[in-house]
Amino acid sequence: MKRSSGARIGATLAVSALSLALITGCSDEGSDDAKESGSGSSAPAAKTYTAAELQKLILAKGDLDGYEVEKTLGAPETKDEVTTDDEKCRPLAFAMSAQAPGDAKAETTVTLTQEKKAPTDSASKSLEDLAEGEFEDTMADAMNVSVTMVGLSSYEGDGAAETFKSVSDAVKGCSGGFTVTADGEKQKLTKVTAEKGSGTGDESVAFASEGEMDEEMGKGTVHAEVVRHGNTIATYYTINLGALMTQKPYTIDGTVVTAQAKKIK
Repeated sequence: MKRSSGARIGATLAVSALSLALITGCSDEGSDDAKESGSGSSAPAAKTYTAAELQKLILAKGDLDGYEVEKTLGAPETKDEVTTDDEKCRPLAFAMSAQAPGDAKAETTVTLTQEKKAPTDSASKSLEDLAEGEFEDTMADAMNVSVTMVGLSSYEGDGAAETFKSVSDAVKGCSGGFTVTADGEKQKLTKVTAEKGSGTGDESVAFASEGEMDEEMGKGTVHAEVVRHGNTIATYYTINLGALMTQKPYTIDGTVVTAQAKKIK
């Protein structure tokens, strides 16, 4: 990989959560069968929350050791800014761009980033002192953290159940991929693959999607999960740019999913 690629990816991480959402890929570890599961525990009360209530329920600073919690930046301001060439696939695009996947009464979102461990010896050198191989390794190591966008959205009536079904149906119906347009930029996703859900909440579905990053890096891998808790939908979208740079597999950040599920209960 050339140095320009590492710099470009670093800028993507710093500037736009939406850009991360459009750099997508699938995991070879997922089954071809859609996997949905419930926690088996008693369901939470089917309450429709206000935006203020959701902000108290979503993960916040101090809730999870080893993570920084920040406002999600760079996401579309309205759902009209995110379109797909196949309408049934649109809920998946929403789940990957910090938007409620359905017609929600209220919604909120945050981004959790793993705190980086102490740098390696090569990472402590100036970039000018690094050999080409060291530069690549240093860039990958610096970005080898999970960044997860978490969204909570609340629905009236059967809205949450219908929204969850639209996501589950899209995972199955959009397996051949689809094209997302956001901010005037198009991104072709070539495959959507069902993965094992966390089993939190009343029902959950996880998926990964495939798309080209650039000519040098080829395809990448990102993961998402959607969970229904009564009338509330939680969405999770995890990206690890270090893993993408080195073509190493990674998964949805289960630590974040578990912590958020506990806070909703």
